[in-house]
Amino acid sequence: MQTKSLNAARVSHTASILPNGKVLVIGGYGATYLNSGELYDPLTDNWTKTGNMSVARQYHTATLLSNRTVLVSGGYDGSVSLNYAELYDLSTGNWTKTGNMNFARQYHTATVLSNGKVLVSGGNNGSVYLNYAELYDPLTGNWTKTGNMNVARKYHTATLLSNGKVLVSGGNNGSVYLNYAELYDLSTNNWTQTGNMNVARHGHAATVLSNGKVLVSGGYNGDFTSSAELYDSSKDNWTTTSNMSFGRTDHRATILPNGNVLATGGWNGSSTTSCEIYG
Repeated sequence: MQTKSLNAARVSHTASILPNGKVLVIGGYGATYLNSGELYDPLTDNWTKTGNMSVARQYHTATLLSNRTVLVSGGYDGSVSLNYAELYDLSTGNWTKTGNMNFARQYHTATVLSNGKVLVSGGNNGSVYLNYAELYDPLTGNWTKTGNMNVARKYHTATLLSNGKVLVSGGNNGSVYLNYAELYDLSTNNWTQTGNMNVARHGHAATVLSNGKVLVSGGYNGDFTSSAELYDSSKDNWTTTSNMSFGRTDHRATILPNGNVLATGGWNGSSTTSCEIYG
């Protein structure tokens, strides 16, 4: 079923579900690099424009914080990778600048930790692939460096586990697609390697299941893969599970109220409307 169209055509943007049920779409690339934002209201099926970011960008991250703001960090403005960060206020629709990251980056990940801080990891800055990680503190607006990942990577996933650790999996570091996985421990600020995935991949999806395991699906490793596997944090290992109906990358995988996982869209040589359910 189609719904109403965005006010601005865009790709490589972010979409964040807000506490009021609306969806905030930010930035990306259309006819030019975009700083615009808009809100989708599922009750009225309408898009409305909201405040513009101070900086146009794509390949950034957008992270909902507990103080009802959305943190946008990094990205690419058409000429350079960015270290700029800013905050969207849900109550006013306005943006305010916050502290800059220590490292400019795009294709990175941003994960809200159990203490409310945001862990940003990896990405690249032009031709340089990063293993650097840093923490954003919403109380101060400042970024501090934390332990480096063991492997530089972009296009990876970062998943908060029930034990408070963050699982980073896959990605690439240039010409090599990765099956390496590692864990960030907030209590020590260190990274430790964990079991490797069975299949190297980037642009995959990672979803925490109701049993605490992490389902990784799809991605690209020179070909579009349909493979899927499960990470068990209690055993630090990966086991294969049933394949998707076809290979896809840059799709989205969402946990449903019944515990099943809905995979939507993606790319397998062309964009697809295909959806399927794991459960």
